[in-house]
Amino acid sequence: MAFTVDSVPDLTGRVALVTGANGGLGLETAAVFASKGAHVVMAMRDQEKGARAIAGIREQTPAASLEAVELDLASQASIVEAAAAVLRDHDRIDILVNNAGVMATPERRTVDGYEMQFGVNHLGHWTLTAHLMPALVAAPAARVVSVSSTAHHMGRAVDPGNPHLEGRYEPWRAYGQSKLANYHFGLGLQREFERAGVRAQSLIAHPGLSHSDLQTTTVAEGGGGPMAPFFAWLAARAGMEVADGAMPQIRAATDPAARGGEFYGPRFMNNGPAVRRPVLRPGRERAIATLWAVSERETGVPIVVEAS
Repeated sequence: MAFTVDSVPDLTGRVALVTGANGGLGLETAAVFASKGAHVVMAMRDQEKGARAIAGIREQTPAASLEAVELDLASQASIVEAAAAVLRDHDRIDILVNNAGVMATPERRTVDGYEMQFGVNHLGHWTLTAHLMPALVAAPAARVVSVSSTAHHMGRAVDPGNPHLEGRYEPWRAYGQSKLANYHFGLGLQREFERAGVRAQSLIAHPGLSHSDLQTTTVAEGGGGPMAPFFAWLAARAGMEVADGAMPQIRAATDPAARGGEFYGPRFMNNGPAVRRPVLRPGRERAIATLWAVSERETGVPIVVEAS
């Protein structure tokens, strides 16, 4: 039986934080969580767009419990401030969906000098998760969902000598590296939870080919090379609707039968119902160890998991 919105259990009393919740997959995820009774912290950079997103959710679910937090994943300072604001109001977080991201952008740097895609898609979520760890561990059985992509198959593990691809930048190479980093982060975080003996779990998800605003943003910003308009056209014609594309991450976050270390995506690679996918890629233990070392070195922020 397919996992649908009706399959999502009651989330009353739970606190869920979704990054990039003002549009696309993040907005759909936040809307579903709210419709099931969760208090949803919508972490997003564009607060004006966020206000419209909140109004849209409340049109569907008038009693939705929502809160907006300003978060710019391209700024480590913004991430630290956002996490502190969340922790002031919440002593536990039951669900964290690291959803926000950029795709195949022209070469540019974050505020802190990181290559933009690696900096936003991975390092930003690394620091956010690290700072929210006390609230995650304090929850009865928290779930952290890292949103990857089928592009992780074309990604290379992070080179510790050149994590920002200086002199080797190509938009899709950088995107693939960042999405593989998301994949390795999700698996590595589960390992850390198990080592610490906590009940929190880390899972991975990918949306397949979904008709979200990610493709159109890439084209509008001049990224992705000559094939970007084709991929945007393909997503519009053959991609899943956002409501379907968000189901893998929603399932990973809420399915009572899901377990840490599992990977959820569309049944037919890029489309279809949300199902558990095999965890592949040889050599991932070494790649995870390298990612951990690089991430801590670049951000100066360690991932510390301790039982509360």
